[in-house]
Amino acid sequence: MSLTPMMQQYMEIKKEYPDAILFFHLGDFYEMFFEDAERAAPVLEVALTSRDAGKLGRVPMCGVPCHSAAGYIARLVGRGFKVAICEQLEDPVQAKGLVRRGVTRVITPGTFFEGQPEDQAQSTYVVSLAPVGKTAFGLAVADVGTGDFRITEFTGPAAKSELYDEIYRLQPVEAVLPEGEKELAGLVRAAAPVAVTFYPADFFAPRRAREALRAFRAAGEWLGAEGAGHEAAVAAAGALAAYLQETQKRELVHLQTISFYTPAGFMLLDAATRRNLELTRSLQDGGRKGTLLEVLDYTLTGMGGRRLREWLEQPLLSPQAIEARLAAVAALVADEELREAVRAGLKRIGDLERLAGKLAYGMANARDLLSLKEALRAAAGLRELLGAAAGLLGQVRERLADLGDVVALIERAIAPEPPAVLNEGGLIREGYDETVDRLRAVRRDARSFIAALEAKERERTGIKSLKVGYNRVFGYYIEVTKANLPLVPPDYQRRQTLATAERFITPELKEYEEMVLGAEEKLNQREYELFCAVREAAAGAIDRILRTARALGELDALQSLAVAAVRGNYVRPQVNEGGAIIIREGRHPVVERFLGPGGFVPNDTHLDDAGRRIAIITGPNMAGKSTYMRQVALIVLLAQVGSFVPAAEATIGVVDRIFTRIGAADNLAGGQSTFMMEMSECRTILTGATRRSLVIMDEVGRGTSTYDGMSIARAIIEYIATRIGAKTLFSTHYHELTDLDRLSGVFNLTVAVREDASGVAFLYRVVPGKADKSYGIQVAALAGLPAPVLARAREILTALEARAGGSRRVVQLEIFPQPEEHPVVERLAALDLDNLTPLQALDILAELKDAVAAVKSSRRGRRGGR
Repeated sequence: MSLTPMMQQYMEIKKEYPDAILFFHLGDFYEMFFEDAERAAPVLEVALTSRDAGKLGRVPMCGVPCHSAAGYIARLVGRGFKVAICEQLEDPVQAKGLVRRGVTRVITPGTFFEGQPEDQAQSTYVVSLAPVGKTAFGLAVADVGTGDFRITEFTGPAAKSELYDEIYRLQPVEAVLPEGEKELAGLVRAAAPVAVTFYPADFFAPRRAREALRAFRAAGEWLGAEGAGHEAAVAAAGALAAYLQETQKRELVHLQTISFYTPAGFMLLDAATRRNLELTRSLQDGGRKGTLLEVLDYTLTGMGGRRLREWLEQPLLSPQAIEARLAAVAALVADEELREAVRAGLKRIGDLERLAGKLAYGMANARDLLSLKEALRAAAGLRELLGAAAGLLGQVRERLADLGDVVALIERAIAPEPPAVLNEGGLIREGYDETVDRLRAVRRDARSFIAALEAKERERTGIKSLKVGYNRVFGYYIEVTKANLPLVPPDYQRRQTLATAERFITPELKEYEEMVLGAEEKLNQREYELFCAVREAAAGAIDRILRTARALGELDALQSLAVAAVRGNYVRPQVNEGGAIIIREGRHPVVERFLGPGGFVPNDTHLDDAGRRIAIITGPNMAGKSTYMRQVALIVLLAQVGSFVPAAEATIGVVDRIFTRIGAADNLAGGQSTFMMEMSECRTILTGATRRSLVIMDEVGRGTSTYDGMSIARAIIEYIATRIGAKTLFSTHYHELTDLDRLSGVFNLTVAVREDASGVAFLYRVVPGKADKSYGIQVAALAGLPAPVLARAREILTALEARAGGSRRVVQLEIFPQPEEHPVVERLAALDLDNLTPLQALDILAELKDAVAAVKSSRRGRRGGR
């Protein structure tokens, strides 16, 4: 016996998608067979059963209901699987023989968005990377759920490092790479938990890449204007376009605009800085709790949340662009009525970008169209609300497209409370279509017909309990209890036997059933066709809808910054091209939120390009040095985002980069120790920082021996001071470094401490000066170390201080060390070599040798005496 026809069809389709789990549409289920079933069943937590396959006997099988498939697909793609959706391409009722089937879409981690919450505030990116030689990389990035498609490229010696930082920022879920690029795959996986898809290398070739790009409406113009100078970017974009077309198997009408961006056009933040400042992900668990994003996020729409995240990750460099955002935030801060009205309007919108994505995919149901209608109505209200707005708010208003035609169409066509499914009717509003209204009348008349027929048959047969009913399996029937069966007329035809009754039909009932059921089927089909026409008409406005959605996202992000400013008592910073960073009573936004009102001690900051470029900060642990340095970095970043800042007053000279070297952690998988990681981050700073950068360095050198660490820390400060000139906050426990304040631009700060008989109290005030104690034992006491340990530590400290001369003396170290004064050195310096005979020289050499030997003997004696 050969394979069954259905299984043969399955095998032929599966052969084309060997690397995907094939969801094979059978009735109301997607079924999986063979190895697919064995791999999917435990992930999906469904039963693994079997099915007869003909000559192969029974083969493994599992399945999931079609109506809830999205959740199951989400599980599979979340584990890195691809899923090929094989649909029935014709109505099984009308099919002659085996139903025709075919794959309509291949879902990958980077192309799945149906199972995500509609208010998800994080983009789901698929990226494509195209290496060109050793020092050029093209990067294309798309979010198929929102229609976002951008490209860029990296060139030069630092290209690979910059690519890593950008992948870390984007956190894509899937990366498409040329076959064989295993080293590049390793770099991508190190930057993000990403599923890597290897794609034939010829798709990245310039000619083929350009052909794929020309399928996009806006790509032709971009290719002519800019693409000629960006071959790596073209290669990445073309390969990604081809991959999306191949997997999605449809025209992606919402992915029609390609935008080229340059990471260097924004403040550059490397991966270590993003991590250390906890902008969008916490160091503790990678979540958003305890991050700057959590403090600022009062967005009300998915696109607003994504926009705010993007702004935090890409601060601006142009004072004009920064001031435009600040002015918009200021207008919303000043006008509470406008701010609250904007928030009320945004609450009605939801995630219009992702809704547009569903519309473009032809996946929106009737309820989605109603959501679209309400969102567009709310957008129209916001456009009217912003009628008098100027500046950036006025620009947002202009980008809110007139979509009254779409609203009116949905209002006329779609029923006010439609079902979630599309094949059971109830989609179309009464009065929209004559055919629908007529067929519904037939269906409504069935109720009165049934009631009249039931009364007539009761009277004719004398059976008072006779009932006329309907079910999906047997259709319309007359039910008679077994006690009344002798009264059944001859024209009744038996249809079903129950335990206590019999069910019959009559020729009249059968004729009516055919008429009613035919009308029901025609009605459902007509409603579906009308709905698809309405959905397609709405999709025709996709460009206007997406333009509106993105404008609303920007408005939402602006109002979020305004709400954060009001609730956090933030001020508008002054941002300029000057070199000064002057902050009065600055606060750490995240720590302040945690401590509550009045719990945070504010501090001032003054850095400039002249006498206050590098601050060496000393003081005990737990006194607030790291918090202070982070808050300065965050205030600068917030100002360049266009946000108000947590301070009493702030003037910020634009910085091109923020670097941080904070904390210590091993990278065991990468073979790097704590100290190696620390030095790698220092190398990034010393090779990448400019005079316009802000550098934060916390306790550099503590990962190695004291003298090594102190030497490295000292050399780094000198290098920044004499060669780079970046504004720098450098905290240290090496008190010996405080003597560097004699270098131009270097000054000392310390954290105030109050010490009395009861112990030590940290005041969290950063003041001019230098510390000469670390208070390590006091901190250990605060941490609760046992009293015997603390007592022994004090004994050891006293002994060590006695050996060093009775105190923690700050040792002066020279930038260019001078030789120590010594009789031998003095004797050598006094020699007149021009008038020295060879014999005299030998006598003097012997004399000096004896003197050196005597010094060595004396030193050995002192060491032995200890």
